[in-house]
Amino acid sequence: MSTHPRAYRQVDVFTTTPYWGNPLAVVLDGTGLSDEQMQRFARWTNLSETTFLLPPTQAGADYRVRIYTPGGELPFAGHPTLGSCQAWLDHGGTPRDAQRIVQECAVGLVPIRRAGHQLAFAAPPLQRSTPAPQLLAGVALALGLKPAQIRAAQLLDNGPKWLGLLLDSADTVLALTPDHTRLRELGQKVGVAALTTEPAAVQLIARSSREARAFADHADDAPHRAAPDLEVRAFAAPVGIPEDPVTGSLNASLAQWLMAEGHIGTRYIAAQGTCLERAGRVLLERDETGQVWVGGQVQTCITGHVQL
Repeated sequence: MSTHPRAYRQVDVFTTTPYWGNPLAVVLDGTGLSDEQMQRFARWTNLSETTFLLPPTQAGADYRVRIYTPGGELPFAGHPTLGSCQAWLDHGGTPRDAQRIVQECAVGLVPIRRAGHQLAFAAPPLQRSTPAPQLLAGVALALGLKPAQIRAAQLLDNGPKWLGLLLDSADTVLALTPDHTRLRELGQKVGVAALTTEPAAVQLIARSSREARAFADHADDAPHRAAPDLEVRAFAAPVGIPEDPVTGSLNASLAQWLMAEGHIGTRYIAAQGTCLERAGRVLLERDETGQVWVGGQVQTCITGHVQL
């Protein structure tokens, strides 16, 4: 099968500093590529996700994206959404609305808002349910967790499906050494999180001015200066990724769950990637309509062409 040069970027998502976030490979013209070609290239990059941009097929969309992990295609993912959007804009993409880009993917249309150097996507609708006791027990065993260390658990589905666990402390989250083989056998992706401080009302009020600065257009590096409110890790052995550095889709579903249940406030900063020597920062906010927005910055690291 003949190949030809296609514009390509490798970007770093959820960071203000290159090489401290989650890398993403973006093929800026995926026209004519087969599913097998896309999957093979994604397997070759060996990144957690590789995306292929295509002309939109739905009214109102600015572009369409297909998202692949080394192990298969995803209907939606967070860091590929922000990374693909920034790469598309930098490559000359012109949205219908300068402040609101609309991405088409397998879950439908995803609005992305732009403010200064920051992008934020609208979290897709979340379905959640109580996990079966045997699944929870199996995952706890694979993670080395005692029942008392799990404060809450939910199955989370916003396209990608995660078992979300709220643990007793950030130290517990950071100390985990999962049995990835067992997690792969269980076929369950797992996201774990813990508050870095107790969610007392007085503490939330005290943080409000700091959070406002972090979400302000002019405070692009504020998330790196401010202490995070939530520590997150993502284990995805069933799709070939033992641990993901920074995960937008998981943070989106965690935010919708934790905010709805009152575990955390309606604006907060999540840290992810600490155990992988990354410093990912994700900005979560629920607006007055109830929509949760998942934001961060994207840095370009590699620009060129690939033969595909």
